[in-house]
Amino acid sequence: MKRNSILLLAGTFIMFILFDLFTSNQIMAQNQIPLEDFFKNPEKSGYQISPDGKYFSFTAPYENRMNIFVQKIGKDKATRLTSETDRDISGYYWANKDRILYLKDDGGDENWAVYGVDKNGKNQKCLTCFEGVRTQIIDDLQDIPDEIIIGLNKRNPQVFDPYRLNINTGDMNMLAENPGNIQGWMTDHEGKLRVAIAIVDGVNTQILYRDTEDEEFVATLTTNFKESVNPVFFDFENKNVYATSNLGRDKSAVVIFDVKNGKELEVLYENDNYDVSGVFYSRKRKVLTSASFVSWKRERYFFDDETKTLFDNLNDKLGEYELGISGSNDDENMYIIRTYSDRSLGAYYLYDKEKNELTKIHEVSPWIDENKMANVYPIEYGARDGLIIPGYLTLPKGLTMETAKNLPVVVNPHGGPWARDNWGFNPEIQFLANRGFAVLQMNFRGSTGYGREFMEKSFKEWGLDMQNDITDGVYWLINNGIADKDNIAIYGASYGGYATLQGIVVTPTLYAAAVDYVGVSNLFTFMQTIPPYWEPMLDMMYEMVGNPETDKTQFEATSPALNAHKMITPLFVAQGANDPRVNIAESDQIVEALKKRGIEVEYMVKDNEGHGFHNEENRFDFYRAMEKFLVLHLMD
Repeated sequence: MKRNSILLLAGTFIMFILFDLFTSNQIMAQNQIPLEDFFKNPEKSGYQISPDGKYFSFTAPYENRMNIFVQKIGKDKATRLTSETDRDISGYYWANKDRILYLKDDGGDENWAVYGVDKNGKNQKCLTCFEGVRTQIIDDLQDIPDEIIIGLNKRNPQVFDPYRLNINTGDMNMLAENPGNIQGWMTDHEGKLRVAIAIVDGVNTQILYRDTEDEEFVATLTTNFKESVNPVFFDFENKNVYATSNLGRDKSAVVIFDVKNGKELEVLYENDNYDVSGVFYSRKRKVLTSASFVSWKRERYFFDDETKTLFDNLNDKLGEYELGISGSNDDENMYIIRTYSDRSLGAYYLYDKEKNELTKIHEVSPWIDENKMANVYPIEYGARDGLIIPGYLTLPKGLTMETAKNLPVVVNPHGGPWARDNWGFNPEIQFLANRGFAVLQMNFRGSTGYGREFMEKSFKEWGLDMQNDITDGVYWLINNGIADKDNIAIYGASYGGYATLQGIVVTPTLYAAAVDYVGVSNLFTFMQTIPPYWEPMLDMMYEMVGNPETDKTQFEATSPALNAHKMITPLFVAQGANDPRVNIAESDQIVEALKKRGIEVEYMVKDNEGHGFHNEENRFDFYRAMEKFLVLHLMD
């Protein structure tokens, strides 16, 4: 802490002040929670229920890697199905009542492969292990127990062809050949491939449709990518689709869409302030159930009284916790419920709908005491052009918005950038708050969920107005007396890493330290090293980020690596060697440029990681180094 003002005081009063500071630091040290408690793997997580409702499954550590376990409901013993030791299993689901499918990549390269295993641990095999090939799940075909529809970029690295895959034998057959511009496929409730979403002319989005799989796809609607109709699922006659759409409006709404003729038929729900982001239905009862949107928390609109009653009953039992449904059995009378809050990773519950009985299964991270965690407050502030920027401020335990004064702060812009921060438990935010930092997260222009106009204000504004939104948030903290202006750091990952680097270019004296985690440093080289399956969208990226030829002057001004001569802030950089999105060259060149100038820069590279560190021991290394770095520059 800076003590310049203290040195102006006299005699005994100085001693009292210094004693208070020493005591405060002692208390903070006593209240520190071990770093590993925030970042170690959950004890048990990812609970799902089998289609017949007789078993639940979960992921849990085996040799420090998350693996899949199955347990019969009502029994105490669980069976481990997988024994992965090199990488956590990224995701899994019940393909039918007897077989589970899961996804795994190699060292963070994001070339996911699908594996299958029976619930007794037998018949385990990789179903799509092709070198350099990425697998997508298009449809899990719940009514066809032994098949799924997947997408593979096996034939052409840039595009994904749809295949019907036998989950027992691995046999597959191609359902259509991607002509080179299709970015998504959609099936009806019978598992027939009926809709495709294409990019045409680089920046236009096209919906294609066919009545049967024997017919050719026909384009039915073409829009600029700034407008969108996103088909979510067919209606229950397999005729029209339920979709989210912002055609002719700023915010995405739930609509019924005549996909054959490319027309909206009816608006079912829209919110004046936020995009609707989720639409849900009952597979058993064949009714539309709810829609969701995110204000500062997730909110729901109910189309169906039975579903509203379900959530009302759960909220009555769970009180202050937020909740989500992780899955249900085919009869939709048994549910897995997940709770959470800003101070808790929550727990999983088994809910018997007919009996209205809720049974706790397990705490996700029982070593986390929510009473020792910090509150996450929703905030908003005005950018310099008048745009209102929403966000979150996390304060060290015991402080409120009224009592928070002169704090060391970590500014944490999110990645994407076309994504957003949400309210909930974030282990790294809670870790920083436990170490005495306030943390500012902001949903700068371009963040999703706030409508089309808010999104478009970010186009070609990397390092410009998007950066100003971050800077204006820092000044908001300073002007309100919350931040100690001499002890502010900036930390971000991916686009947030870019914003970190650009922040110490354009406002080099604003930050006392900076941490760049898998961030872009050079817009020219970033555009040259994108994954092959992003290349069909390159013209769209040119419109959103900029074109390295026609926007050359802007790119030169907004590429941190080309402006490293302006940096004076101590920097810590972390990078995965196998990152397919932000190539390691992005980190290499900024580190090299700074070292040539003698600027302090620490560099951590993990050879078995990609876009972010997923292995537990690597997370520990990163956050341990980050803590040491921040304490050195903000609290020493």
